[in-house]
Amino acid sequence: MTSENTRPAADILIVGGGLSGTMLAVQLLRLPGKRRIVIIESRSELGRGEAYSATELGHTLNGNAARMSVDPDDTNDLTQWLTDYIAAGGWPESDEQHVPVAELFPPRGIFGLYVQQRLAEAQAVGAAHSSTVEHVRGEVTDLQSDATGVIITLADDTRVSGRFAVLATGMFAAARTPQRDSNALNAAAVDPWDVEAMRQLDPRGRVLIIGSGLTMVDAVVSLEQAGHRGPIDVFSRHGLLPHVRRQPPTWPDFLGDDHSIRSTRQLVRALREQCEQAIAQGIDWQAPLDTVRVHIPRLWSQATDLQRRQFVRHVRPWWESHHHRSPPPSARLLDRLVQEGRLQIHAASLQSVEAPQAGQVRISLRYRGEDQPRVESGAALINSTGIQYDWRRVDRALPRNLLARGLIQPGPLALGIGADPGGAVLDSQGRISDRLFAMGPPLRGMWWESTAVTDVALQAKALAARLASL
Repeated sequence: MTSENTRPAADILIVGGGLSGTMLAVQLLRLPGKRRIVIIESRSELGRGEAYSATELGHTLNGNAARMSVDPDDTNDLTQWLTDYIAAGGWPESDEQHVPVAELFPPRGIFGLYVQQRLAEAQAVGAAHSSTVEHVRGEVTDLQSDATGVIITLADDTRVSGRFAVLATGMFAAARTPQRDSNALNAAAVDPWDVEAMRQLDPRGRVLIIGSGLTMVDAVVSLEQAGHRGPIDVFSRHGLLPHVRRQPPTWPDFLGDDHSIRSTRQLVRALREQCEQAIAQGIDWQAPLDTVRVHIPRLWSQATDLQRRQFVRHVRPWWESHHHRSPPPSARLLDRLVQEGRLQIHAASLQSVEAPQAGQVRISLRYRGEDQPRVESGAALINSTGIQYDWRRVDRALPRNLLARGLIQPGPLALGIGADPGGAVLDSQGRISDRLFAMGPPLRGMWWESTAVTDVALQAKALAARLASL
């Protein structure tokens, strides 16, 4: 696998320079041994990716600082960094949250600075044993692998070779990802995070939002910061809003003590009992819920396909709204808009989208309990349907080519891609690759929760150790 256009070979190629790819590089740089790491990322900065490129202070993490450390060995890492950052004059607006630093919900843009600083520190450590990391800007469109290594092709036909490659592509936000089946929604919609585009809208116009999860929360924050003061109608199949994230007291790890709980039904029943016990004692029901997360990878991986399908069909909407909670500043905004009558939530399924005409967009919806669809119109439409995890539906060159070459297979329930427990990718025949690995959101089907900062940090440490041993 050689070419005159191929750059010097790297030890490890990382496809994606957001949180996942950057954290993997950090862990590799900290390990003894000389290695050349190349991160291929189209953005100008590493460490930000889709999630942490937001520049508006109102777009905050949905977890407080004590929960969002990128160091799996130090849960206080972000808290300490944030303490120093604020003391040096950064983020003066933090006083408005009126809580200790550990309980602050930092803006995502500031969190990106934190990730970048940890990368810079790791580069200094790596330099001591001649390890390096290089950022190659570009979009990866293809990948080939054989017994000698991997060659990655970029959109400009540049080729980068290496011994191993890691798919750290992060999340494909539905609002920004072309879909193979239909792009009508995105073609008519405003980006949920584009405050400047929202400033061009009629400030009193009606805004229609499809999806009621955390992306919707971001979209409402963007509208508020853009000066929008008109009505907002949110449509989702179940009409559920994310609960606000609170700081409950600790609760006994009931799943750690009872390994007989294996099925979705058993988990839901036990969790309800624990929440009822907490409420009876005057304790926030979020306390027992917060003990569950650490056990999700185990519970998901040992579940049968039928149990997983049942969870996705019947439990997922409530899991998302209860577990993926809204940061308090954003939740307060939503509460105020609901009280003012400006924000309404509707249980309805999107049927179709018409091309915008004369400054208006029209959509067809089927409301829950009704047989016939209704048409709704507004001055703007926002796609807040969240993340597209099915790589077969993502209309981008890399997923298309990896699937066409048979180098990957869809993960369980078509969530992400298949891999072994250590991140080695499975090809279309189920064979474990010894050259291609994955981490983070692409492994959603393997572990269900594979997107949070703590998930990514733990995976990065484990995968770095595996790669360093090869």
